[in-house]
Amino acid sequence: MNRFRQITLRLSFLFVVSALNGCASYYSHYGAFPAENSAGEARQVVLSWQTAEYPGWWVKDSQSTPIRVATQCSERAWRLTDDSHRDPASCGDGIRACGRPGQDLVAASGQPAGEDDVCLSIDPGESLSKVTDIGQSMTLLVSCEPVSTSRQAEDEEENTDYLRASVVPYRVYIRKAPRGALNGRPPAVDDSVCDAD
Repeated sequence: MNRFRQITLRLSFLFVVSALNGCASYYSHYGAFPAENSAGEARQVVLSWQTAEYPGWWVKDSQSTPIRVATQCSERAWRLTDDSHRDPASCGDGIRACGRPGQDLVAASGQPAGEDDVCLSIDPGESLSKVTDIGQSMTLLVSCEPVSTSRQAEDEEENTDYLRASVVPYRVYIRKAPRGALNGRPPAVDDSVCDAD
C-alpha cells in the first residue's frame, strides 16, 4: 500500500508542476531604431528580451529576462534589469543598468561612472518598475559614455562604443510575438558598415 501511495504522490506532484508551467504564454520582445554612437557614427540599436506571462488569477507572477541593448558594430551590450531578476543592478530602482568602473563616464559631468551610477534606464520617473510592465513603446535614457570606444582583444581591436548619451530619452517602439514565431526575432543588422569604418 505504501508503494501505491508513493507512486500516487509522485504523479500528483508531476501533474501540479506541469500545470504550473503550462499556464504561461511565452513571448519574444524587441525594438530597433537608428541612432548615433558616442563617436557620432550612424548605427542600428536593438533591444530584446523574453517573457513568460501568466494569467492575472494565477499564483505566479509574469517573468522576464533582462533587456539586452546592443549597438551595431560594438562588442559591448548592455543588460538592463529590475528587482525581479537574479542579479539586479544595484544603482537604483526601476529598469536600469549601472556603470562599470574604468569603462564608463557620466556624460553630464565627465566624471568616472561606477556601480552606483545609472547609465541606462527605461522610462525613468514613470510607472514602469518591471520589464514585464513594458507595452508597445517605452523611452530609453542613456546617461553615460564610454571611456574608450575600443579595446584590445588578443591581436585585434574590438569596438566597444554604444548608443550616444542624451538628455532627451530615445522613444522605442516594441514588437511582441510568440516565442519561436518567424516575426519574433529582432531584425538582422548589416555588419558590412562595420568593415567600411
